[in-house]
Amino acid sequence: MIRACETADVPVIFEIINDSAQAYKGVIPEDAWHEPYMSMSELESEIAKGVRFYGCDMAGRMMGVMGIQDVKDVTLIRHAYVRTECRAQGIGHSLLKYMDHLAKRPILIGAWKAATWAIEFYQKNGFVLVGEEEKNRLLRIYWTIPERQIRQSVVLANVRCFEHSNRVLQDDARNSRA
Repeated sequence: MIRACETADVPVIFEIINDSAQAYKGVIPEDAWHEPYMSMSELESEIAKGVRFYGCDMAGRMMGVMGIQDVKDVTLIRHAYVRTECRAQGIGHSLLKYMDHLAKRPILIGAWKAATWAIEFYQKNGFVLVGEEEKNRLLRIYWTIPERQIRQSVVLANVRCFEHSNRVLQDDARNSRA
């Protein structure tokens, strides 16, 4: 069962993120890795900035979490993690499908370039990698991350994002002719 997380769930969200993020150790740039991967204060800050977490509960235990955040005219998928022992059981897929249902706007996902398993997961679920130039532009508009992380990241988008971009381009063309 997927449900909205509450304040009481924050310690479990923290636990899942930091358990799952162990997969990044030795993979992402060394200076980006620290223990815990996300501190409690960082998690609380993300929630205060509007990240809404949803969790997949099975038999009364939360197995995975995924955040969603509306930023400007898009929805970002943020902090998608599944407990290490629960991977490859469809939990991430279920959470992503639920987020896609919740979002009425184009969805963007940022990921570490070196996290090939995450990129493949999103691609299997219908998301497409955007080109390098577009990635850099999107990361600067919708995320607040250092330039070094921009160089080490990718952005994936859903079909709705491309439809949105085409509408914006068409509107811009109409307006320039008027």
